[in-house]
Amino acid sequence: MPKQRLSVVVTRRLPEAVETRLSELFDVQLRDDDSPMTREQLAEAMKEADVLVPTLSDKIDANMIAQAGERLKLIANYGAGVDHIDVASARQRGVLVSNTPGVSADDTADMALALILGVTRRVSEGVQRMQLGEWDGWAPTAMLGGRVSGKRLGILGMGRIGTAVARRARACGMQIHYHNRRRLRPEIEEQFEATYWESLDQMLARMDVLSVNCPHTPSTFHLLNARRLKLMKPSAVIINTSRGEVIDENAVVRALKNGDLAGAGLDVFEHGHEVHPDLIGVPNVVLMPHMGSATVEGRIEMGEKVLINIKTFDDGHRPPDLVVPAML
Repeated sequence: MPKQRLSVVVTRRLPEAVETRLSELFDVQLRDDDSPMTREQLAEAMKEADVLVPTLSDKIDANMIAQAGERLKLIANYGAGVDHIDVASARQRGVLVSNTPGVSADDTADMALALILGVTRRVSEGVQRMQLGEWDGWAPTAMLGGRVSGKRLGILGMGRIGTAVARRARACGMQIHYHNRRRLRPEIEEQFEATYWESLDQMLARMDVLSVNCPHTPSTFHLLNARRLKLMKPSAVIINTSRGEVIDENAVVRALKNGDLAGAGLDVFEHGHEVHPDLIGVPNVVLMPHMGSATVEGRIEMGEKVLINIKTFDDGHRPPDLVVPAML
């Protein structure tokens, strides 16, 4: 008899090519629109599926996992970050969790560099002035920004994305500094002429630009708090393409208002899509709607990783991108 196909529930719309392949391989339930599932819909999906394919907009906590059906054996997350999933509770329940690491490093690094240039060269201000028809012509002292070449870039989290940011910034002539849980191998440091700082506080006090590229974990929540932001130079700029929870957003607002920071470029926010109102419309702040990994190529590659994880699991093997609590 033919093997029964896995029941797979996808919580958001995915690229058409990914949805088509999922439909070919599994008994899949797709979304008709791109709205997030309600908590009730998500709970119901977890009761009836063998595999759940969630995204970062789906909060899967211990209570949700406790109510899951006996059929649920794999949560194949569409995305690298899994801070929205209680991985430890899932493992205790016998549910595996996989993710899609390494796909969006270059795309996110491109966005980080775009934000660095956008803030320091006042790109959004220039665009707004042109769109409003307020440009009166060139002037020697008009719209002066800062040169990035020669500036010190501090990278908080020198993983795949942080390394990709360093590669791009180095090409722009920036000096590379970094703080990481572990120091990189000497040959990697030499490649970027990078300076390692064991003390985050000491690094922050000396940087012109800070790029946040670490994941959100209990140990990194509000890692950049009011005290640490106060250590930074008033001329410094902060960039975040990682997770909003790493930065105390209220502290950033106060630092910008008080002139303790020169600017900020943010692609992620502490409270998801709810942006602090005092960040909106501020001239020295560039805000993006979480577009770091938003490329056609990247989103399809993420879907391919989801497919591989599910198919490998279906074949009786460990998913290649299995997440375990020790990794977090």
